[in-house]
Amino acid sequence: MSLIERQEALASLEGSLTSAIKGKGRVALVSGAVATGKSELLHAFAEHAAELGALPITATGSLAERDMPFGVLGQLVHDAPLVLAERERAMALLQEGARAFASSGPDADPLKQVDAQIVHALCTVLLELSERCPLMIVVDDVHHADRASLLCLAYLCRRVRFASIIVVFSHSTHGRYAETSFPTELMRQPHSHRVQLAPLTRAGVLGMVAERLGPGAAERFGGEWHALTGGNPLLAAGLMDDYQAAAHAGEPPAALVPGEAYGQAVLACLHRADAKMLPVAWGLGVLGRPDSLARLLGVSQEYITRELNTLEAAGLLAGGTFRHEAARAAVLAELDAGERADLHRRAARLDYDGGGSTTAVADHLISAGGVDDPWAVEVLEDAARHALRDGRVEAAVEYLRLASRTCADDRHRYRITTALMRAEWRINPSTPTGHFPELTDALRRGRLRGGDAVVLAKALLWHGRLQDAEDVLKHLGESGEKLDADAITELVVARPWLRCSYAPFLAHLPQVTSEQSRAAILTVAAYRRLESSVTLAAVLTRGPREEIVSGVERILRSTRLDEMSMDTVESALLALTYGGRPDKAAPWCDLFIDEASSRRAPSRQARLSAIRAEIALRQGDMLGAEFHGRLALDTIPASGWGVALGGPLSSLVIASTAMGKYEAVNELLDQPVPEAMFQTRWGLHYLHARGRYSLATDHPQLALRDFQRCGELMGKWDLDVPWLIPWRAEVAEACLRLGRPDQARRLAEEQIRRCGAGAPRVHGIAMRLLAATSEPRHRPMLLRQAGDLLQSGGDRYELARVLADLTEAFHALGEYRRAGMIGGRARAVAQECHADPLHRSLAREGEAGAATAAAGAATEAPDVTAILSDAERRVAVLAAAGYTNREIADKLYVTVSTVEQHLTRTYRKLDITSRAELPSTLQLGTIMPA
Repeated sequence: MSLIERQEALASLEGSLTSAIKGKGRVALVSGAVATGKSELLHAFAEHAAELGALPITATGSLAERDMPFGVLGQLVHDAPLVLAERERAMALLQEGARAFASSGPDADPLKQVDAQIVHALCTVLLELSERCPLMIVVDDVHHADRASLLCLAYLCRRVRFASIIVVFSHSTHGRYAETSFPTELMRQPHSHRVQLAPLTRAGVLGMVAERLGPGAAERFGGEWHALTGGNPLLAAGLMDDYQAAAHAGEPPAALVPGEAYGQAVLACLHRADAKMLPVAWGLGVLGRPDSLARLLGVSQEYITRELNTLEAAGLLAGGTFRHEAARAAVLAELDAGERADLHRRAARLDYDGGGSTTAVADHLISAGGVDDPWAVEVLEDAARHALRDGRVEAAVEYLRLASRTCADDRHRYRITTALMRAEWRINPSTPTGHFPELTDALRRGRLRGGDAVVLAKALLWHGRLQDAEDVLKHLGESGEKLDADAITELVVARPWLRCSYAPFLAHLPQVTSEQSRAAILTVAAYRRLESSVTLAAVLTRGPREEIVSGVERILRSTRLDEMSMDTVESALLALTYGGRPDKAAPWCDLFIDEASSRRAPSRQARLSAIRAEIALRQGDMLGAEFHGRLALDTIPASGWGVALGGPLSSLVIASTAMGKYEAVNELLDQPVPEAMFQTRWGLHYLHARGRYSLATDHPQLALRDFQRCGELMGKWDLDVPWLIPWRAEVAEACLRLGRPDQARRLAEEQIRRCGAGAPRVHGIAMRLLAATSEPRHRPMLLRQAGDLLQSGGDRYELARVLADLTEAFHALGEYRRAGMIGGRARAVAQECHADPLHRSLAREGEAGAATAAAGAATEAPDVTAILSDAERRVAVLAAAGYTNREIADKLYVTVSTVEQHLTRTYRKLDITSRAELPSTLQLGTIMPA
């Protein structure tokens, strides 16, 4: 390192050297905090002194050699160019002095420990050497020098005033001397002076960085270099090493991140300083803050204040804490594991007694491996609750695991294990399976609470262990124990939840009275869980209602993804989705996915992604359904999904099928699924998806079997509603492929009857199939109605299928121009949905239709629409192309009422009664489509 910001100090030393060369001896004490560049300054000065003709001899004090008498003075003698006789005499004096020093006790008077004659003789050797050549004596880290050497050096410094000698010492500002009077005695001499080195300024650190790494690196991170090092050159060098290591791995680092070299520089500073600083640094590393540090280490506050000031002056601390977590981690890593655990144990008790946060106490308990104190379990549980609420799931799991190991009460421990199972579920649903044997055994022995037993049953159901779940529910009903409020709450909430997802197991759930139900729902969170699951059950049994939207959105607005709210969010989103409002469900689902991601809850993120895929399907967004379905399966392995695997898998199969990715679907369907899945709602979705794929690949008989089985299960479970799965419409399409139009018509009509006014999407799907079983002249009218319904329902893919059928119907009727216009729109919608097979089919039909239309253009009747005004013509063109009144109004920037008025006048002028009779001379090119 060049001597950045040390030129003034070097100039002061050079002035003293000039005086010494002229026979006026000088003494300099270079002071500064640890690692502020004192040694570099002395080395540079020694080289300069040699160039000027002075003879430098050097020594370095060491904490490890502090008890070795005359150790530092011996280094100087060895380094001095003495003649043989002088060297032998000096070595003999050193040995004699060391023996005399060792024979007197450590508490003896310093003047009596060392023979004055020996001191005088040793110093005379150096004084005589200076007569032959100007002498420069350098002792680095003199505060670590042994006591005997300090006495000799003090004697020498008193006698160099009129000799050609300059003596330069470096010492740490807060260093402790073996002979405490040494620095005071030194500075009393008139020919002595102090050279104080301050930490580097911000400009100095940036200059150091620019010199080694270039100006770009210095400017890029600006003051961060100084903020992380406090002007300590050694820390700055370590930080630059980390920067270079990161840069060698690829592009220049995007952030200034201290690493191993920085941590090693911190440790080097501590080891070069006084030994008493290390325990303080360890204690600060454990606590993270200076509060309670004196009590932790069992020392006075004055002692702690002094050591903290020393660490602060060295640039290791800022505001009483380490400048970066890497420094703290390096300090703790050097501490013996047993000592570190003991410090954390003491810190936990201090924080607990001082009323500290349970999170801080729990973190110490984790690092200590626990304590036997009776309050520890309660603290760990409370810290876990806070961690789950704040999204720190991994920390919560650690707290609960330690609480479970520490807890001595069986009932309490099983309650903790249940909470642990829930927390682990948020990371990976397959992890909690390891607790099943322990909890089921606890249930049999009567050690598991009723509420926890319901939670266990739900977890067993998720993983397809249906018989075990049934046994748990049966045991809960037959135990004869009085159910507590938590158990009743779980049973009340579980009933509609089972109704929607695990209908066959509803009969095994113990009954509770209405009075018990009302008394058990005491908290807002429990009420929301119940309300959302009841709403979903109502949608799946009685059908969607308009007022459901406002109620569900109210629930979602007041819900966060905390420990118990996932069922609430899931049920609410599914109620909107199955209730025909995927447009309302989508933004809410995206919001909660972002929250789950920020809270690092992959299990919840995956489950929400599965719902988002289903929402995208019902909107006809096949690319979105594929993305979210794939994300759900990538986030959680198949083993973690249990029977719910059918959810994301089904969405991915349907979306990939619509997009023509049949090889990918083959791989998905080759993946084994739990047999228990077919006793759950997810099994219905899987049968539906597999049937759709069979239809797309010309296996209608296989599709018919899956659709019929789906319908049988829905009827058996009293979930036979078209907004869940329109199995009758799917069976009708399979029957059409098999040449059974009459059966298809009956099924389509039955599907329409069951739709009512609340399911325009399914109604539109059924109307398309009804049109396929009708006479060709009636098909356009039915298909237009289907298109209006699907436009209202928001399913773009099914709308594309209707438009494709409408194109074909117009072809069959010879209305080629109209077929061409509808076909163009159908292709656009199919392309928007990424429905490649449908788009390719429409493209082929469009080419054939264009050729036919061109052949008949010469015989076409004259344009009878000339009598229409421009406004009427624009409306009529879009109406003939199949657009609804609302779409026409949006495209032409007019009201729906204006569209209706234009159409009424157009019908009157052309003497027709409906848009189906609009003439084919109307061309889409006469207006600019929006």
